[in-house]
Amino acid sequence: MPSPLSDGTRSLADGLWQDCWVTLVTVFRSRLRPGVQDDYDVVAQEMSRLVRTIDGFIDEKFYTSSDGERVTIVRFRDLESHQRWARYPEHLAAQQRGRDEFYSWYDISVNEELHTRDFGSPLP
Repeated sequence: MPSPLSDGTRSLADGLWQDCWVTLVTVFRSRLRPGVQDDYDVVAQEMSRLVRTIDGFIDEKFYTSSDGERVTIVRFRDLESHQRWARYPEHLAAQQRGRDEFYSWYDISVNEELHTRDFGSPLP
């Protein structure tokens, strides 16, 4: 087993994998109401811009299933950075607008990673 590095990660000498820091992961599943896609996209793009200003934000990914379900995965360094975003005024306003105008259904799950392993590069 490799020994920990000074930053707490563990890495093989050949660099093929490393254990990474534990993070907080939000999985947001949703379905949009008919006819709201254009207005939703404007709000979603602004939220993506703003979340990047939060200290502790790591990344976000968006996926849409063939049946129309949408999944957003957002990772934060820790609970404090996640809570900063959860209480961000523009984000709170966008959440309300989402309930009032955009979503026919949604489900949010906030999880603490117990373990993560990164192999290679996620880029093609």
